[in-house]
Amino acid sequence: MAGLKRLRLTSLVSVILPGIMLAACSGGDFGRVRQDARNDDMHRWMGAEATGSIGRQASRFQLTDDERLLRDLAYPLVEPPHSRPAWKSVFGNYDPLAVPWRQKPSFDRSAYGRLLIDEPHRSHTSRYAQLIDDVRDDITRFDPFFNTARQVFVLDGKRNASLRFVSDLSPRERADAVARMEENTLIVQWVQQCLEQRIASYRWALEHLVVHAPDGMAADADRLIGHLATLTANPPVASGPVIGRALRTRG
Repeated sequence: MAGLKRLRLTSLVSVILPGIMLAACSGGDFGRVRQDARNDDMHRWMGAEATGSIGRQASRFQLTDDERLLRDLAYPLVEPPHSRPAWKSVFGNYDPLAVPWRQKPSFDRSAYGRLLIDEPHRSHTSRYAQLIDDVRDDITRFDPFFNTARQVFVLDGKRNASLRFVSDLSPRERADAVARMEENTLIVQWVQQCLEQRIASYRWALEHLVVHAPDGMAADADRLIGHLATLTANPPVASGPVIGRALRTRG
């Protein structure tokens, strides 16, 4: 009888354990999208969303390596920052997003902080640590994104100049070239506005964390938020408005 029970237990474990391991593999580390859901153009939709938001058609050109990298580096900066509960480390998901100038509901700078404060934590210092990690991650991502944006804009300048010299350029090719340049510019504006939103969210969170649980870690968080704000206020590249006026966020 004991041997039979042991056999049944072994069989049960052999069925459950692979399922758990498979589920764990369905999400990437730290909430990143799982590897089997990746493809080279997984962020291509960002261009269509950006141009569609102002009533323009997306380019039908394939993405260049730099344009693809621009979109890959943009996504973590436009995804709303939030405190990730433990289960999201396993079951990470991936959602297309709306550009900030047409998001509904409108931007709420308190959402990140309320989630950070309300989620159960073993210690109040872990809330500060989460905030510091999120801000530091954005600072780390800043230069790679804007360095890539600079390279994309340089090449777009050459693309734009070449339009005047190609004698047999078709109307479709011209339209797609212009659309791609607009996409690239709008994606940079998208990131810039989301960075401004993130800074507002981080400041709200820090102010309320200090009220809930004062700690010396607040000074470190404040210094990092100030550094990110300085970087955002002085981006290495400037992207002019595509539609003749600056796009503004809601809220």
